[in-house]
Amino acid sequence: MRIVVAITGASGVIYGIRLLEQLNSHDIETHLVISHVAMDIIEYETDYSISDVYSMASYHYDENDLNAVINSGSFSFDATIIIPCSMKTLSAVSNGYGDTAITRAADVCLKERRKLVIVPRETPLRTVHLENMTNLSREGAVILPAMPGFYHKPESISDQVDFIVGKIFDLLGIDNKLFTKWGQ
Repeated sequence: MRIVVAITGASGVIYGIRLLEQLNSHDIETHLVISHVAMDIIEYETDYSISDVYSMASYHYDENDLNAVINSGSFSFDATIIIPCSMKTLSAVSNGYGDTAITRAADVCLKERRKLVIVPRETPLRTVHLENMTNLSREGAVILPAMPGFYHKPESISDQVDFIVGKIFDLLGIDNKLFTKWGQ
């Protein structure tokens, strides 16, 4: 499996970092793009350095590298996960504005009918945010808001983060035990 992971400038960068850790532990090839704003947020919200996060990925690209292989439909990959997804990135993807490696990789997913998972992290939401999510859903993207459940009785923030990462793994068909499924 080959997965593109994009971390954008929204609070909740730990979701993207944890996703990378888990994909890495499953020996899945990852292609990482971190937006410049997300780099600042990683340093503010976590104890990880940018080089720590880059080291978790098989490959990484600069946000402005429009020549990156992930920006071509002829490069085979299974999915793109934008986690967390800022409303700026959500708007750009929804409106076909592929001006960065992140928005272009998402555009490739949609035009090639590959799996695109958007993990928006914003609250409250404006009508335009909801409309952008609806537009992307109509095009085949999966909108998976960073809204952890509580039926698995989380005891820590890590448990809540793992719930979201586990949901992504479920969408990708990757067996996981990141949270206890309903009724199990």
